[in-house]
Amino acid sequence: MSAGTRMSIILSALTALGASQNAELHPADIVKLPSAPPAARLSYGDDPNQFADLRLPEGRGPFPVVVVIHGGCWAEYADVTYSAPLATALTHEGWATWNVEYRRVHQDGGGWPGTFLDAARGIDSLRAAAKKYPLDLGRVVAIGHSAGGQLALWDASRASIAKDSPVYVADPLPLRGVISIGGIPDMRAFAADPQGPCDGRHIRVMGGTPAEHSERYAMVSPAERPPLGIPQVLIWGERDSVASASRFAAYIEKTHATSIIIPNAGHHDLMSPNLPAYSVLVAQLRRLGL
Repeated sequence: MSAGTRMSIILSALTALGASQNAELHPADIVKLPSAPPAARLSYGDDPNQFADLRLPEGRGPFPVVVVIHGGCWAEYADVTYSAPLATALTHEGWATWNVEYRRVHQDGGGWPGTFLDAARGIDSLRAAAKKYPLDLGRVVAIGHSAGGQLALWDASRASIAKDSPVYVADPLPLRGVISIGGIPDMRAFAADPQGPCDGRHIRVMGGTPAEHSERYAMVSPAERPPLGIPQVLIWGERDSVASASRFAAYIEKTHATSIIIPNAGHHDLMSPNLPAYSVLVAQLRRLGL
């Protein structure tokens, strides 16, 4: 069965969920959604943007962990406040959430390779958190939205990165699975439009175009990495103009990932706990063993 056929079947099945008919949400709408303060904010570096917010469900644990990586074009469009409502909602499902902040391209130390190193170290710092909090590191799934989807998928591939790579980090934390929500699995294809929906920030985070830094794109673009070796799920919005399933059809076909299109959903709708994408995300996390 082709990826396109798989998506069509899932799209038809999901129509019964009743997608919102309202106008597409914007980042400001997501930030305004309810969120609980984290149980702890733990640093994994010296920069103020190198931290993760830990939220814990009720109970004694140890709790499986959902790593949440926000998007925002690898730049100033979003931070952990954008992903806090989703992290809060997932905590109510019985999972600990680890909402990772990282240096972005508009900040000192962000861009190449700092943004990618931060995403990696942000996940790996769960080991330090587990020494103090009841976390089950044998059941960790990373999810990421938009640019965070690229970071989550890339994080899942890090075991095969060469030691001489500028984005190498030793002993990556194993993941049980990874979920990209309106993510960017092919950086080279996304760079085909130098301005694009990120207004050039997707080029800046790499330090240049694929023609200028082909080796960098090969290091961090999920489409150019070896098979992940773990399940991956790709969730898309039918009305997403930033990262649509059709834009990355080649990646879907190549990886045979589970690919799900949410009817009538835009890019930011996918991050609202109040809209149909949320129940799909929860179902997929449970399918991955959380």
